[in-house]
Amino acid sequence: MDQISAFWQPLTELAYAPTVMSLIGLLLAAWLANWVTRRILLRVVVRLAQASPIHWDDVILGRGVLSRLAHVVPALVVYAGIGNVPELPVAVALVVRNVALAYMALTVALAIGNLFNALNDLYERDRARAQARPIKGYLQLAKLVVFVLAGVLMIAALIDRSPLLLLSGLGAMTAVLLLVFKDTILSLVASVQLSSHDMLRVGDWIEMPALSADGDVVDIALHTVKVQNWDKTITTIPTHRLISESFKNWRGMTDAGGRRIKRALLIDQNSVRFLDQDERQHLRRIALIDDYLNKQRDELEAHNAQLQAAGKDPVNNRRATNLGTFRAYVAAYLRAHPGVHQGMTLMVRQLAPGPTGLPMEVYCFSADTAWVAYENLQGDIFDHLLAVLPEFGLRLFQQPGGADVAEALTRVAAAPADRAGSVADPA
Repeated sequence: MDQISAFWQPLTELAYAPTVMSLIGLLLAAWLANWVTRRILLRVVVRLAQASPIHWDDVILGRGVLSRLAHVVPALVVYAGIGNVPELPVAVALVVRNVALAYMALTVALAIGNLFNALNDLYERDRARAQARPIKGYLQLAKLVVFVLAGVLMIAALIDRSPLLLLSGLGAMTAVLLLVFKDTILSLVASVQLSSHDMLRVGDWIEMPALSADGDVVDIALHTVKVQNWDKTITTIPTHRLISESFKNWRGMTDAGGRRIKRALLIDQNSVRFLDQDERQHLRRIALIDDYLNKQRDELEAHNAQLQAAGKDPVNNRRATNLGTFRAYVAAYLRAHPGVHQGMTLMVRQLAPGPTGLPMEVYCFSADTAWVAYENLQGDIFDHLLAVLPEFGLRLFQQPGGADVAEALTRVAAAPADRAGSVADPA
């Protein structure tokens, strides 16, 4: 005690000793209030939240809402106690109060921002609802408004003016604000339109060639939409450009449960011909077109019998072609394939012939929309069609390559020798 008295005795003799001691006491009180709030009250609240059966309070605590609000307590102690410090200049007390008030406004704004983050976490627990109606953009807009108001309050506190005075001056700055927040306003309008019309969800596969975007939507925010492309790169699209420009959303394909297959075989037109009776009988070993051949036979016989009864020349008779029979086989093969969606459009059609052959297009939908399964199904179908094509006496059109040219030149080179040998034999 004698040492403490010896330490404080010189201080009490100073002219500003009461002021210094009061300031030290105020700082100790602020520290004590902060310690009690964070070490005792927050721990009690955390334990109560952990013991409660509800889960939303855990999310709020996890985002640090209460720990951020705890910073208000020491600032509030300083704000309330600085006026009681004796002999402290009024200007100094005013500055300290204003700084404490500005700090409290900033802390509350940060706590509200964390609260909005917690609300978004709670909302995204229902993944189906969050993907269909994301609210992240709206929460970001609300956070922006909160921070703007907090900024106004902080500036008003620091310059010791009424916030209403600053807000009234914003009217003259409307044009400047519209210019500064142009992208924010456009993004807000775009977010409302995208959400209200259900044009975009998290998880949708979209294509936007203008911005090199082709992949899944992974995040929808106020200003940007992030798309993870199939090469795992990330394309960031301004939200308002999804309204002002066109993009393709593949969600309809996934919801419908079928993915379109649209590919053509190029048939060599020189291989198209009529089938004789033996060839038609030979094709009956293919079970898929047995019914088609019977039906076609009956129709052709009935039609040709009418022509003969009318005395028409046999050149007018109808006959089956290998191309028509192959087209019927492909349609029957697709209808019997378990991987092809039978409830959607299924057809095999001829397109306009051209210099690269006669396109025979397969148009159907796969029953599995997954990319790998779709490609495997498409490959299996055309592997089979390419392999079975010679059974119908048809050939694919293919431009000559290096091997074809070499084979032709070899035949041309061997032809004179063959002709010379055949001429020399009679001699």
